[in-house]
Amino acid sequence: MSILINKNTRVMTQGITGKTGQFHTKMGKEYANGKNCYVAGVTPKKGGQSFEGIPIFETVREAKDKTGATVSVIYVPPPFAAAAIDEAVEVGLDLVICITEGIPVRDMIRTRYRMQGRKTLLVGPNCPGVITPDEIKIGIMPGHIHKKGPVGVVSRSGTLTYEAVGQLMEAGLGQSTCVGIGGDPVNGLKHLDVLKMFNDDPQTEAVIMVGEIGGSNEEEAARWVKANMKKPVVGFIAGVTAPPGKRMGHAGAIISGGKGTAAEKLAVMEECGIKVTRNPAEMGKLLRSVLR
Repeated sequence: MSILINKNTRVMTQGITGKTGQFHTKMGKEYANGKNCYVAGVTPKKGGQSFEGIPIFETVREAKDKTGATVSVIYVPPPFAAAAIDEAVEVGLDLVICITEGIPVRDMIRTRYRMQGRKTLLVGPNCPGVITPDEIKIGIMPGHIHKKGPVGVVSRSGTLTYEAVGQLMEAGLGQSTCVGIGGDPVNGLKHLDVLKMFNDDPQTEAVIMVGEIGGSNEEEAARWVKANMKKPVVGFIAGVTAPPGKRMGHAGAIISGGKGTAAEKLAVMEECGIKVTRNPAEMGKLLRSVLR
């Protein structure tokens, strides 16, 4: 099993005629079962065309009705991306994965309000996407560094998602599903939501949780882990160590009133039984030790 997506998922790309949408749709189609999974594209006024054998429709509703797609990935430019999410939610897709970076916060606040009471789940925006190794890749992550296995990965940082996966591979550990939730201040699924899914997934035996400074999502997830999680969790907070002159984090990495610091997050995680590391190079090694 896996969470969120698998080889039976049927995907449409919103913004398929743009350069970024075309490139990553092609990469997704060429990965594992992608040829069967990518079934539609959506771009207004481009209906009737095709890309890499994938038919293009003018609306999400038409794409869903004609192809049975239940998941959308969005590569629409920032000024129009929130409206693209709204369209996918309106027709009742199961999942929307929004890769777009730089969506105005006000737009996302409206979109999150409109999503209340709807069944659609949102990953992102400003995220690398979701991959179930050897089955399906939806997003911008490099597929070749992943391999199927027992470790779930959930991260606010795209770069550190890849780093965690690389270390797991060096340790001989594959992944069940990797979820990049994105670091924007207004987004969809949080660490807590994904941890609940991994907890219920029989294929996942342990989890790496990568957070960032700012907000309180990691602390809330940690407290839930202490009370409910049946599987070991390893944690790291981006911002603990960063190369000189480098900034690690997202727009959501805002510390307010002394809350949301890396030290505070790590302390809460440790108190809740999560094995944490302050060195991003040690995530894979630490995860392997808890599996033993």
